[in-house]
Amino acid sequence: MTELDVAGLQRRLAQFAAARHWEPFHTPKNLAAALSVEASELVEIFQWLTPDESARVMDDPDTAHRVTDEVADVLAYLLQFCEVLGIDALAALDAKIDRNEQRFPAEGA
Repeated sequence: MTELDVAGLQRRLAQFAAARHWEPFHTPKNLAAALSVEASELVEIFQWLTPDESARVMDDPDTAHRVTDEVADVLAYLLQFCEVLGIDALAALDAKIDRNEQRFPAEGA
């Protein structure tokens, strides 16, 4: 098994889309909308669960499979979105954490 990395997954997603001639549909607007839909499908799984039930969601194999699939869909669309706009997702997250550390200092820090 090869080691997974963001750039490799983005290339694989781009190749998958290219092989199906989907690039014209992978605009930032369409990818943002698809990302929102997939995130909503993840929320739907948890919609009526209690906090305790939601914490145990991965205990049921069928529900765990649904959660895992939706997480994969969200990540796939996010990576494609970043690829189309030239955003380095990891650098963006790192910079955002830096800004949040400044905005929300830990108590006693």
